[in-house]
Amino acid sequence: MGAGGRMSVPPGSKKSEAESLKRVPYAKPPFTLSQIKKAIPSHCFQRSVIRSFSYVAFDLTIAAILYYVATRYIPLLPHPLSYLAWPIYGFIQGCVLTGVWVIAHECGHHAFSDHQWLDDTVGLVLHSFLLVPYFSWKYSHRRHHSNTGSLERDEVFVPKKKSAMKWFSKYLNNPPGRFLTLFITLTMGWPLYLAFNVSGRPYDRFACHFDPYGPIYSDRERAQIYLSDVGILAMCYGLYRLAMANGLAWVLCVYGGPLLVVNGFLVLITFLQHTHPSLPHYDSSEWDWLRGALATVDRDYGLLNKVFHNITDTHVAHHLFSTMPHYHAMEATKAIKPILGEYYQFDGTPVYKAMWRETKECVFVEPDEGDVQGVFWYNKLRD
Repeated sequence: MGAGGRMSVPPGSKKSEAESLKRVPYAKPPFTLSQIKKAIPSHCFQRSVIRSFSYVAFDLTIAAILYYVATRYIPLLPHPLSYLAWPIYGFIQGCVLTGVWVIAHECGHHAFSDHQWLDDTVGLVLHSFLLVPYFSWKYSHRRHHSNTGSLERDEVFVPKKKSAMKWFSKYLNNPPGRFLTLFITLTMGWPLYLAFNVSGRPYDRFACHFDPYGPIYSDRERAQIYLSDVGILAMCYGLYRLAMANGLAWVLCVYGGPLLVVNGFLVLITFLQHTHPSLPHYDSSEWDWLRGALATVDRDYGLLNKVFHNITDTHVAHHLFSTMPHYHAMEATKAIKPILGEYYQFDGTPVYKAMWRETKECVFVEPDEGDVQGVFWYNKLRD
């Protein structure tokens, strides 16, 4: 669809694994944000209500077709086949709904349309459907974008310094321990982050995305946190009525399985965008916004790049210009790579290999001996 949003990453831009592991520069870039923006065609910053809604309509249509096929035909299968068919449905539907999640994420960045009220309305409806507290996430995620790469102020997947590692970490430094870590992260990481701020920025008291008076939010934001909670409660009530009418097993198969996939991909995508051996983190003595925004990496999820609206392989551009619609992000990425040079990072390692490697190699951060002490790099625990 158009030159703006559906192109694939040009083959020549892909690096070998060895090249992708080379550390990116950490010195202040020889270019400014303004210079980067000038390299991008001006139409890439234009938001179209019709085009944005076309992606919503397409995704929801595919989701509705999958729902109809699953609920109409899977119950007709003999039991051994139905036990296989429901997980297949859950994975495919979960991938489609991850695309819906991405569109709601775009609403949170005011990249859906030129109208903030429309963005918030669409985002609230779509995210509530996926049990995401829209405004609560919107405000914490905005702070993530404002403080990316900062060890003190970033909001999510903030790496630990070596001195802060837990006593039990050494017992997880083996294949079974890494598998357990990945399993818990992908299945429970998202709800644990929302409810208990797990992997998030430390606060001086309990932080929760459902608490309007928690330390994450300011006074002017609290009313909208209540609205997010109402959206979640309304969805939970709807699921309760469906369970009463059709049974809990039906709800788990039709909705719970796909939601588990959505949550897993959300965590995996975010984890791999901000966790890489080549990426620096900064303390307050070195951090600035541009270097922090560049401390992220584009990944290749194959066909799922398109299903996920290219949030996977255009994340660097997204952090630089978060109000840009996703359907222009590929064109923008192609335009800024010559300007960014070595500051642009792309890793085409297959996702299953990358998540295992990063779980092993990116356990904590520390500065290099004799180097700039405000710049921290990922390291691994020694056996």
